[in-house]
Amino acid sequence: MRATLHMKILLSLLLLLLSYPTLALDTPVTGQQILESANKTITDITAEEVDQLIKNHPDTLLIDVRTQFEIQQLGTIGLYQNINIPRGWLEFRIAENAPSFDTPIVVYCGTNVRSPVAAKTLMEMGYTNVSNYSGGYFDWQEKGFDLYKGTLDSSSLLYQRPQKVIEDVYSAIGAPQPSTYENSGHNNNLSFIVADDAVVVFNGGGSYLLAKALHEEIKKVTDLPVKYLVYENAQGHAVFGGSYWKEQGVEIIAHENMPEILEHSSPQMIQRTKNNLKDKYFKSQLVMPDITFKDQYVIPVQGKKIVLMHFGNAHSPDDIQLWMPQDQLLISGDFAFNERLLPILGHTHIREWLENWDKLVALNPQIIIPGHGGVTDLDTVTYYTKDYLSYMLEQVEMVLEEDGDLTDAYNIDQSAFIQWKTYRQLALRNAATIFKMLEFE
Repeated sequence: MRATLHMKILLSLLLLLLSYPTLALDTPVTGQQILESANKTITDITAEEVDQLIKNHPDTLLIDVRTQFEIQQLGTIGLYQNINIPRGWLEFRIAENAPSFDTPIVVYCGTNVRSPVAAKTLMEMGYTNVSNYSGGYFDWQEKGFDLYKGTLDSSSLLYQRPQKVIEDVYSAIGAPQPSTYENSGHNNNLSFIVADDAVVVFNGGGSYLLAKALHEEIKKVTDLPVKYLVYENAQGHAVFGGSYWKEQGVEIIAHENMPEILEHSSPQMIQRTKNNLKDKYFKSQLVMPDITFKDQYVIPVQGKKIVLMHFGNAHSPDDIQLWMPQDQLLISGDFAFNERLLPILGHTHIREWLENWDKLVALNPQIIIPGHGGVTDLDTVTYYTKDYLSYMLEQVEMVLEEDGDLTDAYNIDQSAFIQWKTYRQLALRNAATIFKMLEFE
């Protein structure tokens, strides 16, 4: 099927090339004429129609034909269906992404100059269901639809600056995407609490420079010193900023399982982070915690009761939660997710995560700052965390009961989660990881 599609495309390209010599040499065609010709033959649709098309046909292919540089600087549409094929590569890469000639395709650019020509080209190549989103990226952005951006604030290394959650509690919500150079490794939530005598920071940040950027924001809120830093777990985006905080004389707190995990995983984690952040990794080092605890630890600050808790094995064996009982506010760490698909790691304990979920529910938090995604409530994190875990566990168990193999796990229907951020990066990987975990239970 794929080979046949490639052959048809090559034939279409050949016919297009053969048509060009028929143009009179003394009447060169201008870019404007090409654009006008394209606009006469294509179908334009609006942002609202794009949104509805994707809801009705999740298999729609949304193609941003701008350059990678533009996307890195400005962002792109934040939907699973969105991919980037620069205009100059469209004819050569379309077959890799469109499974058939009747695949619904929408092309767009920034200001409707390149996309009409791209749409006409695809139609001439034989694609039968092509539309042009004439408003383009800037129209989509202006209307407030989902975006995928390296940063929401180009004047800071932070993906976005801290927002006040309640009085004295702030959180800089990270990008709902993997750690990249463009988002400076700020893809998790970095929070801080202002007590009467000191500031407590939850999450060290993914680098020395990112931690410094957060500290600059803290100084705009209070003159009090940062005395305590909580590592939510042993992942790079939680710990590499510890080198900055240690320079400031801050005490670092973590779960007792964390040092062993760090010692085991640090070489690979350091190399991966260096590869992602490049020069932004400047001065970042792995710093071990000063204080560890097993089940619960009350941070010794004045005016606020801040309780660190460990619900048990879950996303990681060392996940920490921060509970403020007077405010019924929970900083859940990676025990709870919002907006994006959660990752299943090699040391994730899915059954225990689900069993320990009742400990979160028992607190009855009214406000939750999750590990990833915006500030939310219990119902929302249950949907993005427990419900997803329960579904995947049940589906993989069914595969194993029917003597299925890894291919069957890959074929588990996860379409209900297709619009969640990081779906493209994690859905298949999660299915495979869970299968391998359960296969030898």
